[in-house]
Amino acid sequence: MKRLQIFGMLNKDMDQIEKELYRSVQGDDELLTETSLHLLKAGGKRLRPVFVLMGGKFGTYDLEKLKRVAVPLELIHSASLVHDDVIDDAELRRGEQTVKAKWDDKIAMYTGDYIYAKALVMTTELKNPRIHEILSRAMVEMSIGEMEQIRDFFNSGQSVRHYLRRIRRKTAILIAISCQLGALAADAEPEAARLLYNYGYNVGMAFQIRDDLLDLSGTEKQIGKPPGSDMRQGNITLPVIYSLEDERLRLPLLEELDAIRKGHRGVGRAIDLILSGEGITRAEDLASRYIEKALAALEALPNNKTKRSLRDIAFFITGRNY
Repeated sequence: MKRLQIFGMLNKDMDQIEKELYRSVQGDDELLTETSLHLLKAGGKRLRPVFVLMGGKFGTYDLEKLKRVAVPLELIHSASLVHDDVIDDAELRRGEQTVKAKWDDKIAMYTGDYIYAKALVMTTELKNPRIHEILSRAMVEMSIGEMEQIRDFFNSGQSVRHYLRRIRRKTAILIAISCQLGALAADAEPEAARLLYNYGYNVGMAFQIRDDLLDLSGTEKQIGKPPGSDMRQGNITLPVIYSLEDERLRLPLLEELDAIRKGHRGVGRAIDLILSGEGITRAEDLASRYIEKALAALEALPNNKTKRSLRDIAFFITGRNY
């Protein structure tokens, strides 16, 4: 995704963040540096650093201090993607070969560990123990979310509640604390940090639901990987769960999922079944409800350009099509 116009006021600072990301993974081991840069240079939305900087606008904005939060959060996110690609046996991410595809599983896993470690090294420069506490707890929750996803591969009996708990851990928490920690690093009022956390959490939930929708209804050019990749890898997402609740679709969809699990066929027929029902619409409706909650969290914040930009991001995520 190209950086949105609503990020315009941060473009200069985001350029600094981007350079710092590349610098942060430089090290004595040539291969780990190469694999880490391969991942970072594939691009990405960089939403987490943007949210850190926006959170910082509600306090005393200091880019040098905020970098010590923004870069580690993006590194933690990037490390989780490397591990995800190994677990999912993914060949492409953002239209580029994954680290595991270009090298192998072992190198990919060590690359993820290396990037995590680099993130932690950078956070040692922050003197606020509350920031370290929040970050550590989030990393624990993310790890639990990864384990839940592995356990739920091809689990067609999982509930909507179970799915929501998983994406809370895998996606929403990191976006929530990006908003929160930006505010805390800038010494913003505690109430502002709390409201920003609530905003980020709800945006994160909507973001992941929309991402799961795009996997079924988007094109390979839009999403940087073949449509239906989640299903192929065994990830049962919200539109699939909703479709399984449809008595008309349940049995044929279960048969397709079983055939996909056994490697007997592709995902085309399963996608057609899902698109023929209401699973997509129901998932879109839930994403929109999360966005409404995100917007409600913004109401008590001071009216400024950053608040308006946060509103714009929320609306954009609801209908994103990249």
